[in-house]
Amino acid sequence: MSDGKRLQFWVLYLTRFAEGFGFITLLTLLPTYINTLDPQATTVLGLTISAGFIIGMYTTGFTLAQTAAVVPLAWAGDRFDKRTVLLVLLAAGAGVYALFPVVDSSASFIAIRALQGVVVTGAGLMSLSLVGQIATTGTRAKAIGRANAASFAASILGSLLAGAIYDAVGFGPVFMSIVALMIIAWVGLYGLLDADDTRVEGFPFTDLALNRKILTITSFRFQYAFAVTMVRTWVPIYAGTAMASGGLGVAATAVALTVTAEKATNMVGQLFTGRLSDRTGRAMFVFAGGGAYGVVSLAIPFSTDLGALLGTPLSLPILGSVPPAYVPLVLLSGLLGVVDSFREPASMALFADEGTEDGGVAASFGIRELVWRPGSVIGPLLAGWLMVEVSMASVFVVGGAFAITGALAFLGILAYDYGRNALTAW
Repeated sequence: MSDGKRLQFWVLYLTRFAEGFGFITLLTLLPTYINTLDPQATTVLGLTISAGFIIGMYTTGFTLAQTAAVVPLAWAGDRFDKRTVLLVLLAAGAGVYALFPVVDSSASFIAIRALQGVVVTGAGLMSLSLVGQIATTGTRAKAIGRANAASFAASILGSLLAGAIYDAVGFGPVFMSIVALMIIAWVGLYGLLDADDTRVEGFPFTDLALNRKILTITSFRFQYAFAVTMVRTWVPIYAGTAMASGGLGVAATAVALTVTAEKATNMVGQLFTGRLSDRTGRAMFVFAGGGAYGVVSLAIPFSTDLGALLGTPLSLPILGSVPPAYVPLVLLSGLLGVVDSFREPASMALFADEGTEDGGVAASFGIRELVWRPGSVIGPLLAGWLMVEVSMASVFVVGGAFAITGALAFLGILAYDYGRNALTAW
């Protein structure tokens, strides 16, 4: 690989880091904004809007904007220069993050969060599309794995630093650091990234939506979105919720460790698993990683039994006293990151392969985003209902079942198409 091409990858990895840092910082500070803005019920045109609905819109407004932005931004990336689109989005992102310190109401926060959703979605689509397009077929999953590792690194650092910086100096410096990262990434892209000379006429979503490979991977991804959204979200909820509600009731620092374990193992894993899937094929990694995610999820409700069996410590440095289930939960969370690191770069490379071959790599990643949306919206609602009406354990059982049925559906379609070569065909 030439030095010029290597630098293009690195500046795209920096862009992924800046995007991930901004996203996780807002997520970390969301409770602080709720406390600061103190949303109250209000009446609009005779309709009473509850405080709970307004708080929900802090996140849902972001998600809805993301969903609405996918198709037009993906189309623009394929129709015009992805580099230019990405530069515009990063410049807009710097402006959006500079606005957060001056938020003074729930309405303004929801509006700016919506703009953030557009920036996060567009920057993610364009950066991954460019990584997939620049890489060759034999190195694509490796390059995507490294791009994802950069995003995970930002998630870990952002979640650890955001609260500390806020406690020390307030909102302003937190967001100025994000603005600085965005500007550095913009300068790097402008100076080092070659112009994108691919142009796709028409509306590539139409053809790609009927692409056999994309339909097959979609059969898995649609179900897997429920699994990941439910399990990944509820691991920290399980750790931190009071024992009376079915949780472990550990302190915030201990909860953060359960999240960090999953992100850290996923980050490190993707530095290697993408390269492996480039060499040995993608389908096997998607099936094995997705199915294993379901199996590990099913083990989480047995954390207490595992703790008793393994004789895990009940007191840890810094954290103090912890229940028997805590150490197994951290280990299982880390294992979730390991198995997901096998699935993710291989799955993303499949979308990139098809998009590059059919002339619509941004549209291909756009379809990937849209397929994830139902699970990311409905999954938490389903998990919340299960937690209250059934049990905490049922969240992980149902979430794990979604991963396993998704993997089996994927295998079934491949077996129908390729017989004994199902897992080695792609």
